[in-house]
Amino acid sequence: MLLVDPTYEIQDALDRLPLPRALEARGRICYKSEDKIGEDSAIPFLTKIAASGHGSVLEMAVVTAEVSCSVADKAALFASQPRFFVVDASETGLLITASIRALREAVDGGAVAATLAAAVAAKYPFLFTGVSLPKAPLPPPRFLSVDEVEALPPELLLRHRFLGVKFVVSRAVSHELVRHRVCSFLQESQRYCNYGQARFGQHVSFVRPVFYQENTPEFACWQKSMAEAERAYLQLLATSTPQAARTVLPNSCKTEIVVYCNLAEWRHICRLRTSSAAEPSMRQIMLPLQADFKARYPFI
Repeated sequence: MLLVDPTYEIQDALDRLPLPRALEARGRICYKSEDKIGEDSAIPFLTKIAASGHGSVLEMAVVTAEVSCSVADKAALFASQPRFFVVDASETGLLITASIRALREAVDGGAVAATLAAAVAAKYPFLFTGVSLPKAPLPPPRFLSVDEVEALPPELLLRHRFLGVKFVVSRAVSHELVRHRVCSFLQESQRYCNYGQARFGQHVSFVRPVFYQENTPEFACWQKSMAEAERAYLQLLATSTPQAARTVLPNSCKTEIVVYCNLAEWRHICRLRTSSAAEPSMRQIMLPLQADFKARYPFI
């Protein structure tokens, strides 16, 4: 049994990598297969992901672009109600931020969506496996770099700057994080991860509870319960699959989860989850995260 403390990492650096590498780095958290990341591993991994329809991985990176279009094209885009698009007016047309999944699902949403999807597919065709792409009827869009997005006015920056945060927390905290439905999530899967294997140290990891001080009767009771759960889990693995054995694992199990959303949603999450009414384990991790966000973006 291993006891760990909760941590977080703002994944700003991933957004400055080529988009496939960012998607792979986040996507492999589900299977804890980060050790398989190599120079040429992203394309095979993502081709398989796209073909299998694992859309949540394809939500984990966005493109931001200016699309030149007419008033009629704008109206057609809004009439199609594309899911998960962030859209604002620009001088020449529209400023759009969308994930790969959003683009895959909106290719029939009119000239604007088709043009943006076709431009991204031209760069990363393997991300559009199984998608029938219509001809792009508009001029090629101009893609914005992360630095260009960061230079947008605050009201646009809040909407178009997406950031991922990787949390190492208890399952109890992750259950609360996924309540923020506007976000995208990828989480370490107890269904696929076999903690009895050598690569996991043949043990289960648990997050120290904020509720109990060590060397107290309450902490000793908690620790004993975790040890019993681990023993039961490892015993069941001898005759069962990980997805069956996981049924004895408690809320204190350590999990890794990436939460991905724009700054406007991060502002909402931080305000809600740092209040005095928030769950103590959540406040333990969200208070320092909020401080880090404010240091980067004072208007949050």
